[in-house]
Amino acid sequence: MKLSEYFPVWDQLTEAQQNMLEHSAVYREIPKGTLLHNGELDCLGMILVESGRLRAYIVSEEGKEITIYRLLSRDICLFSASCMMKNIQFEVTVEAETEAAVRIIPPSAFRGVMEESAAMANYMNELMAGRLSDVVWLMEQVMWKSFDSRLAAFLLEESALEESDVLKITQEKIADHLGTAREVVTRMLRYFQGEGAVKLSRGTIEILDRKKLEATAR
Repeated sequence: MKLSEYFPVWDQLTEAQQNMLEHSAVYREIPKGTLLHNGELDCLGMILVESGRLRAYIVSEEGKEITIYRLLSRDICLFSASCMMKNIQFEVTVEAETEAAVRIIPPSAFRGVMEESAAMANYMNELMAGRLSDVVWLMEQVMWKSFDSRLAAFLLEESALEESDVLKITQEKIADHLGTAREVVTRMLRYFQGEGAVKLSRGTIEILDRKKLEATAR
């Protein structure tokens, strides 16, 4: 997979900046269970996922873990490179949830490109803001446990109405039904997919594990 596929601002970089990223990126095949990044103990750099799945989580003082997000093919892990982001210090642990293939861009190389390219710096700030938004969303779910049950109940109701486990409905339409933003629906559906309850494709949602949805809807 080309590095340009990860960065929509690739064409706005100079040839020298592109070469810097391409030549510094290290390809690694990661066995399942490998710890890639461990909170404040290291600053690995930018992780670009080519295949497999990574898990990012935080650990409480009591040692309790909570997953904040999963990373799939074409995803970028930013918190493993938080040392490159001004005023962002976030202790997160990243491990390979499955066998994975990644590229790692060292902090020194990526920092140099960010300092020279406003387009890349702005894009990274947008990604970081999105990740922080995901974390805030997760904390809200943990505290209130409301929207996941509403969405699960809605999917089950739609399935009963359509008499099918394959729902031809857009995420925008679901948001309209539930009185929320499409982005909120998207994040929860991706979580359901990660848990194996549903399968997402363009314009359709397939229910894979009805019992999981029923348990969530209670």
